[in-house]
Amino acid sequence: MTQEDDQPGAVVCREKTELTVYTEAWAERGLEILRTRILDAARIPSGSAHAPREAADKPRDAESYRKAAEQGDADAQFNLGRCYANGRGVAEDLVQAVAWYRKAAEQGHAAAQCSLGVCYRYGRGVAEDPVQAVAWYRKAAAQGYAAAQFNLGVCYRTGRGVAEDPVQAVAWYRKAAEQGDADAQFYLGVCYQKGTGVAQDPVQAVAWYRKAAEQGNTDAQNNLGWCYDRGSGVAKDPIQEVAWYRKAAELGNANAQCNLGRCYGHGSGVAKDPIQAVAWYRKAAEQGHADAQFNLASCYENGTGVFEDLSQAVAWYHKAAAQGDAGAQNNLGVCYERGFKDLSQAVAWYRKAAEQGHADAQFNLDSVLRERGWRFQGSVTSSGVVPQGGRSGRRRRPK
Repeated sequence: MTQEDDQPGAVVCREKTELTVYTEAWAERGLEILRTRILDAARIPSGSAHAPREAADKPRDAESYRKAAEQGDADAQFNLGRCYANGRGVAEDLVQAVAWYRKAAEQGHAAAQCSLGVCYRYGRGVAEDPVQAVAWYRKAAAQGYAAAQFNLGVCYRTGRGVAEDPVQAVAWYRKAAEQGDADAQFYLGVCYQKGTGVAQDPVQAVAWYRKAAEQGNTDAQNNLGWCYDRGSGVAKDPIQEVAWYRKAAELGNANAQCNLGRCYGHGSGVAKDPIQAVAWYRKAAEQGHADAQFNLASCYENGTGVFEDLSQAVAWYHKAAAQGDAGAQNNLGVCYERGFKDLSQAVAWYRKAAEQGHADAQFNLDSVLRERGWRFQGSVTSSGVVPQGGRSGRRRRPK
């Protein structure tokens, strides 16, 4: 779709760079990462206290552990629990996994205590109980088990099973981070970046992001790229920005893929290449990344890096709009009004965005209703000001 000359401030793609911020959603993601790590035999740290006595490249099945487990060997009990949790050499049975984890945990086996805590946290083989999860995490954390220290930090940050306490969260993240736990290093970096539970310190944020990034943590790699982009805690360096985004993007990090697409779209730290921008936006968009979906839609709408295709633009705007993206909702309204000549759909999408406080959508909704003499009691914005209409052009500027 070609924009009319009188339309103000049109921007093809969003300027903002995605920083992986510390929200409750990311905290939960952190626990999910850890849950996989705990329950996967190959990823239990071999040097940890009470780590299972087995070669990582030659896992054994359930029956090889059973005799020792029944004789009270804590390592065997823990490994047998993992076999039941993963269905390795035996039918998957989370209740049995919990039973064997508990036997080992009650003998002070740190990895089993942490795994039992995860089971309570997620209701895997036992009723969900955040308080019990914290109790078992704490037992393992007190033995210096980094995975449990990280999980305990997440619990303090989110207030699950324990009173929310950002300072305690930082303390436990630090313990795990100092043992080399990449997830903890990343979260500690975010705490320094945001000033959550610790004095804000962008330089420290960069230091911890770098430690995690060098271990392959893609969220840290993305955030390190963001720091080089903004000059936060480090000198601005577009080349380094792109290098870190690329590392994370190639490993599938959707935020980094969107950011790398932005770099190609604007020629920041890399030669401008709209085709590459579209390619990276698409990778992120296919993972459900709303900003990438928006940007990919904008590329299709404007024929930037791809053949102009209003139907494809609308399809991608729909995906972002369904996630509550107000900018996509507004732009859908423009597409329906100007492209498909479907005024009822245009008004519906303008209204959704306007109700989120999107200024351009409020302008567009007020304008289209005024032009047609329709009455709309809700045209007053949250600030109490009725947007002034009178322009034939519709604003499509991203939020």
